[in-house]
Amino acid sequence: MRPLDLSAVTWRKSSHSNSDGGACVEVSGDFAAVVPVRDSKTPLGPVLAFGAPGWESFISGVKQGALDA
Repeated sequence: MRPLDLSAVTWRKSSHSNSDGGACVEVSGDFAAVVPVRDSKTPLGPVLAFGAPGWESFISGVKQGALDA
């Protein structure tokens, strides 16, 4: 698998990130098959890339409260 070229992607911050700059997750929707995710506090740091179907399943579970502690 080749590394993703993330040099020109558009990042958007999660609507659930808090306003004081902490706990900020950013995702990019620029790829069809994968969803890159990063910590907005370290934009040059590591990026996790999830398969789009797995990411969609995760988001669905979050919205349904299936992952609430």
